[in-house]
Amino acid sequence: MSDSGYAPRPTLEDIAARAGVSRATASRVVNGSEGVRAPLAERVRKAVDELGYVPNQAARALVTRRKDAVAVVVAEPETRFFSDPFFAQQVRGISRELTARDNQLVLLLTEGAGDYERVGRYLAGGHVDGALIFSLHADDPLPALAERAGVPTVIGGRPDWSDGDTLYVDCDNRGGARDAVRHLLGLGRRRIGHIAGPQDQTAPVDRLDGFRDALPDVDPGLIVEGDFTPEGGARAMAELLDRYPDLDGVFAASDVMASGALRALRQRGVRAPEDVAVVGFDDIVSVAEWTDPPLTTIRQDIEEMGRMMARLLLRRLDAAAGGGPAQDAPLKPIVTRTQLVVRASA
Repeated sequence: MSDSGYAPRPTLEDIAARAGVSRATASRVVNGSEGVRAPLAERVRKAVDELGYVPNQAARALVTRRKDAVAVVVAEPETRFFSDPFFAQQVRGISRELTARDNQLVLLLTEGAGDYERVGRYLAGGHVDGALIFSLHADDPLPALAERAGVPTVIGGRPDWSDGDTLYVDCDNRGGARDAVRHLLGLGRRRIGHIAGPQDQTAPVDRLDGFRDALPDVDPGLIVEGDFTPEGGARAMAELLDRYPDLDGVFAASDVMASGALRALRQRGVRAPEDVAVVGFDDIVSVAEWTDPPLTTIRQDIEEMGRMMARLLLRRLDAAAGGGPAQDAPLKPIVTRTQLVVRASA
């Protein structure tokens, strides 16, 4: 039994009739092809809005050879991904940029060997146009899986290899770390420790290098590796205090670890910043503004970097389709600047 209130979906023929153009012209505009004069294209777009036309994705894919879907592949288990606010900010930036271009985001997480096999099969299955991959660890197979699948990629963070063709988006981790330590030195702190991130990733390696740039003769015992969790930051802070009772400054490689470090100081009855000044890295507002005291940190624009990743991938896909940047303006990796944000902890 039919529903008398049901309105059939508008067709491409309906759009062409409303705009007063041929079906072929309407199809070219709807599918983003070039060669349609601006006034006609505007009439077609107006008809689309008025009739609420939604293109048939399967038919559109036959014309554009695009799925309008992008895989976001994070080399972390679910527990880490959903507990660390860094990932929420980065994926929000990616999602906003993809949505603005009418692309779907497909989230893929990896934890074990089986997950890598699953991701490899998915990428090779032709479900997405490209992939955004971040939080890579040493010898991570994800970039190779994407390359074998023929899927264009952009990496989040500087990769630990350089082949001249890899596109990535990162911040100046090393320079930001130098600024953090120089700020502590400027406050008169002389026994400064570093809570480093996992050394199988390039960002914490670069931040450790920046720490050593500012303190080239630092005692190796003042460097303790954490794991980008509050608990890891607290454990590292406790270890530094045990080793060096005269510790008066700490640079933590992430805000999340810095929050754990501040908690460890309170538990020991050590005041921040009076006894030990603390600087973090990231400027995740939900963390930095709610620590006790509020956290001085190095800001990287995490959400904007996510948008840059998506934008760079979409430009790469457009270039491959013949509608991208000119040959004299090749796509390049992007490294953004950082900024010291001073709050009460240092």
